[in-house]
Amino acid sequence: MSSKTKIVVLRMKELIYTAVFLGLAVVLITLFLIMFRPRQETPSSPSQTASYIPGVYTSSMTLGSQNLNVEVTVGADEIRSVSFVSLDEAVTTMYPLMQPVMEDLARQIVQNQSTEDLSYSMETRYTSQSLIGAIDRALEKAKVRN
Repeated sequence: MSSKTKIVVLRMKELIYTAVFLGLAVVLITLFLIMFRPRQETPSSPSQTASYIPGVYTSSMTLGSQNLNVEVTVGADEIRSVSFVSLDEAVTTMYPLMQPVMEDLARQIVQNQSTEDLSYSMETRYTSQSLIGAIDRALEKAKVRN
């Protein structure tokens, strides 16, 4: 009797290692597919598609007993300038950082067309945050309402 019976011996360790490596391979392939799939076009953020009613808009802020007006000039789809309206000499004397901080923020806002991700030093953070708040209020007045 010449039967050609073959006996295959599998060790449990080999089966476990094979299953683990197959599992890792599936996870890696899935990860690569997720990472390198073509991106769908995402809608742009509101700050990039902001449409404004062209004009000059103001917002006020109070510093001690003084009122300070911030003026923002916008076109249909751009911020053109940001400045103070008739900055009083008493304000510049009492708050000497106000004008330089405003000039720096205005330059960044006109360049970035947004009040987000602005850089300012830690020494002027409160002044900068106050001015950004006033500028945001003026820009809210200028935005087109749908």
